[in-house]
Amino acid sequence: MTADRLNRRTFLSRTGLGLGGMALASLCGGANAAPHFAPRAKRIIYLFMHGGPSQLDLFDHKPNLKQLHGEELPASVRGDQRLTGMTSGQKTLPIASSLFRFAQHGGSGAWVSELLPQTAAVADELCIVRSLHTEAINHDPAVTYLQTGHQQPGRPSFGAWLSYGLGSANRDLPDFVVMVSRGSAARPADPLYARLWGSGFLPSSHQGVALRRSGDPVLYLSNPPGLSAATRRDQLDVVAALNEKRFAVEHDPEIETRIAQYEMAFRMQTSVPDLVELRDESAATFEAYGPQSRTPGTFAANCLLARRMAERGVRFIQLYHRGWDQHYNLPSDLRLQCGDVDRAAAALVRDLKQRGLLEETLVVWGGEFGRTVYSQGKLEPTNHGRDHHGRCFTMWLAGGGIRPGLQFGATDDFSFNVVRDGVHVHDLNATLLHQLGLDHTRLTYRSQGRDYRLTDVAGQVVAGILA
Repeated sequence: MTADRLNRRTFLSRTGLGLGGMALASLCGGANAAPHFAPRAKRIIYLFMHGGPSQLDLFDHKPNLKQLHGEELPASVRGDQRLTGMTSGQKTLPIASSLFRFAQHGGSGAWVSELLPQTAAVADELCIVRSLHTEAINHDPAVTYLQTGHQQPGRPSFGAWLSYGLGSANRDLPDFVVMVSRGSAARPADPLYARLWGSGFLPSSHQGVALRRSGDPVLYLSNPPGLSAATRRDQLDVVAALNEKRFAVEHDPEIETRIAQYEMAFRMQTSVPDLVELRDESAATFEAYGPQSRTPGTFAANCLLARRMAERGVRFIQLYHRGWDQHYNLPSDLRLQCGDVDRAAAALVRDLKQRGLLEETLVVWGGEFGRTVYSQGKLEPTNHGRDHHGRCFTMWLAGGGIRPGLQFGATDDFSFNVVRDGVHVHDLNATLLHQLGLDHTRLTYRSQGRDYRLTDVAGQVVAGILA
């Protein structure tokens, strides 16, 4: 080995920084890579129920609807609200009251459905926001809106903005990790596109890294047979030197990004297997999260991994759980979906609190919109479906400086319109950023001659839910 190569290898491998580390630092070390003010939270765990959970059957208790069950939704309530193509042709819009029992829980007296008994047990840790609203009425635009601040694709995702704004908290793991689980509902799940955790026009080092259900958690994490770690290190050193020479000519920041990503991938070969190895978890922990927590790729297992990522400083942990689009068979399918997530989500809140992590971790639970009070298709005595509804829906938040034991906002008697303390998609995102010390109006990036931000040109911090 030549002295020149030895010096380069020593510089890259033994200083604890390396060329890739410097590249990553340069990408994350600009004016935006620091909080604007003291944060209340260090990270977000976003439990996204993809498909639109029914607020009427879970959190927005409307007992008086039982007296109106089967009657036509008053035109005065619907107003000029547009309908999706799935119900716009219906001759009637019959009111479907919830078939599930509700009860009040905890000192806060939060109304929670019988479908979520474990969530109900931690109600005093939750801030239940019942007045979310969005303009989007179909899945992909609505999910894209919540995740990127715009209904059309192409913008950076929330996790990418957070990575860009705050930089890395753990040099051996990505800032932004995504996990997807499949629901138990019979209805086929709607598609999820990788652009939902993409970086858009931000440097690609800020995009989310998706963990797989089986095999290597990340593609190509393991070296091919016959390739040792030392040989891989040699290869990266040579590629880094070539990229460095190219950068000196082109001055393209994506070359720096590529160097940083190669270095991160090399470090992840050690850090990720340690992350996903659950043998050091106690039997009591598995019991708390439920039996599915031992099965890779399930929502319960992903919640347990989310806690391990929180311990290791991952900034944004996104869990998607698919199958919440109950256009039909809602009573049976919603029960199955809640069975997938209730125990593990509540266990995550408890686990974080027991370990002293809840105060610095903001947990979010919800979907892209809610469901209609009227039945989609025929209203049967024990069965019905509900269409998409963006005028009002419910999410809950916990930890991270959010006020616990609060039911915030209100809807009308039909859970059709917000009547108090409305929270728009941009307001929610502005508030989440605020809790991590970021002013949403100052977290910007110039692209194609314009300054962009996650909240576009709107959004207000929802002061009423802050502790």
